[in-house]
Amino acid sequence: MAKIITFVTGNQNKLNEVLAILKEGNSADESPLKKYEIVNKSIDLEEVQGTIDEVTIHKAKSAAEQHGGPVLVEDTCLGFHAFNNLPGPYIKWFLKSIGLQGLVDMLYKFEDKGASAICTFGYCDGPDTEVKLFQGVTEGRIVESRGPTNFGWDSIFQPNGYDQTYAEMDKNVKNSISHRYKALDKVRDYLKDN
Repeated sequence: MAKIITFVTGNQNKLNEVLAILKEGNSADESPLKKYEIVNKSIDLEEVQGTIDEVTIHKAKSAAEQHGGPVLVEDTCLGFHAFNNLPGPYIKWFLKSIGLQGLVDMLYKFEDKGASAICTFGYCDGPDTEVKLFQGVTEGRIVESRGPTNFGWDSIFQPNGYDQTYAEMDKNVKNSISHRYKALDKVRDYLKDN
């Protein structure tokens, strides 16, 4: 019987990406979804200030306490190189407050439009257990919005080496290079071995 891990999100797009990426592997036997069932649940978690790791650890511990079992949480950051990697873990609030164009406009006086897309997953087996962190980074730059605008800041982030934003990319291409993919690749390896 598969062990159930609750991915703490109410965002269907994130759940779909996570499941698509975790199903991958060099063979069917390598998918952790043979041993684990990933379900999602929206849990209202306190948002703390701190580093990426501190924010993720707090989220995972809080979710495990509230849920009472194994949880997977995600914290996604977008750091502008010109701003020493801010807004970072606060990107959600910046996006909500000033929108996509506001994020682009923040860099109008800067030559450096470089940005780091960072995804950190935290896995916690239950209350009072250690949180395991898995991080992936994709480098790129901030551009004028192109493509669908229904998934966060995807339409303003263009990964290095590509001429499309995340939003313009075919889902399979994005899921093979994204910061989320790189972090989930590490989650997949961990789950396969545990």
